[in-house]
Amino acid sequence: MTRLATLAMPLLILAVIVTLGYAALCSVAPYRRCRRCHGAGHTRAMLGRSRPCHRCRTTGLRLRLGWRLANHARRLRRDSTRGGTR
Repeated sequence: MTRLATLAMPLLILAVIVTLGYAALCSVAPYRRCRRCHGAGHTRAMLGRSRPCHRCRTTGLRLRLGWRLANHARRLRRDSTRGGTR
């Protein structure tokens, strides 16, 4: 093996491990807490009043990026193989 391949191999293995770990996390827990309201579903407005969080629609949860990408890939594959219309 070349020296470059020897140096790149641990980085490649680490990237694969991190990717598989994130994919496992997305399959086990596809939702995460909303960063805007910290999972409460409400945010503070002017003068200390509480208002519904529009980012998570008052659920306090948002889909993880990896899960959204997986849903998009599934939808693309389904529409291309079955000829589905949207």
